[in-house]
Amino acid sequence: MTERKKIIVSVTNDLVADSRVHKIVESLTELGFDALLVGRKLKNSFPVKREYETKRFRLIFNKGFLFYACYNIRLFFFLLFAKADIFLSNDLDTLPANFVASKIRKKKLVYDSHEYFTEVPELINRPKIKRIWERIEEGILPKIKYSYTVCNSIADVYNEKYGVEMKVVRNIPECELLMSKINVVLPETVKNKKIILYQGSVNTGRGTEHVIEAMQYVSNAVFIIIGNGDIKEKLQQKVNDLKLEKKVLFIGRLPFDKLPAYTKLADIGISLEENTGLNYYYALPNKLFDYIRANLPVLVSRLPEIESIVKTYDIGCFIEDHNPKHIAEKINYMLNSSEEYQKWKENLKKASAELCWEDEEQVLKDIFIPLKDL
Repeated sequence: MTERKKIIVSVTNDLVADSRVHKIVESLTELGFDALLVGRKLKNSFPVKREYETKRFRLIFNKGFLFYACYNIRLFFFLLFAKADIFLSNDLDTLPANFVASKIRKKKLVYDSHEYFTEVPELINRPKIKRIWERIEEGILPKIKYSYTVCNSIADVYNEKYGVEMKVVRNIPECELLMSKINVVLPETVKNKKIILYQGSVNTGRGTEHVIEAMQYVSNAVFIIIGNGDIKEKLQQKVNDLKLEKKVLFIGRLPFDKLPAYTKLADIGISLEENTGLNYYYALPNKLFDYIRANLPVLVSRLPEIESIVKTYDIGCFIEDHNPKHIAEKINYMLNSSEEYQKWKENLKKASAELCWEDEEQVLKDIFIPLKDL
């Protein structure tokens, strides 16, 4: 029997909420590879139990330059000595260690770009730091033979900049997504009210602060935010200042296997990314596909990748700007237009049937199966 090839998959997160990487590792296992997923462990990280092997580094630094430097040094030495045939680097922040280790050990390297990293909002107003990441990208990306990303727009950008022919693997849930059987208990303030849901990173540019302000003009509904991030405390303070404690609920981050149980309880899914840079402009958020799988009509921004999906299937509404009163008007329309709402629900069934991870998985086969024989 031919020995199974070993792939080491690396990310900088704590593995708990990364559904994309989990699906990819499961797919690689089904394709006949042994996979080890490497990330980091934080003070408040949930335990991770998977069917495949995992490893999490504990680091002294957990943000900023020192974190990225320490993580890549730690990852580099791990990759230098670990048993492996292929390295799979997720995002630019794991690429330096993977690239150097792959060259020293003469191993195959595959790159998965989850976003347009050098255009994330956190770097837009920090030109010196942004330039460092751009130089890393410029120095490494054109030399990578096997790569893929999350949407066509980002693939086109990298092709134009570096002549890199990236494939596209969207972060779409499995067709047979198993809903968690956990019993979701929400506060009494939510009872008999419509639920407007945001799930994902609670960071700047996601539109959440505007929805909070919009809740002043929305009746008989509650806005639930699932996730953690840099501006969560700021948003909580805004809720307090506006006295909206009964209309806005923060749940915190959930493991991806528990998240669908909450998603399916909502009435509207929110994806209101702002055009604060090319990363958000080209965004195709994971949550959009999670909403679709949960049969949840959406309220979204008019950004090209998002607009294409929502228009194609006619599954919700668009905002024209981020003015809170305008957002409230759209939310009220969606919650009170029963005929239109039912049309979106019917269309979501078709979208959910057509947008399946099993189709995206074929791209992974095209990339990784040939590597078995190299």
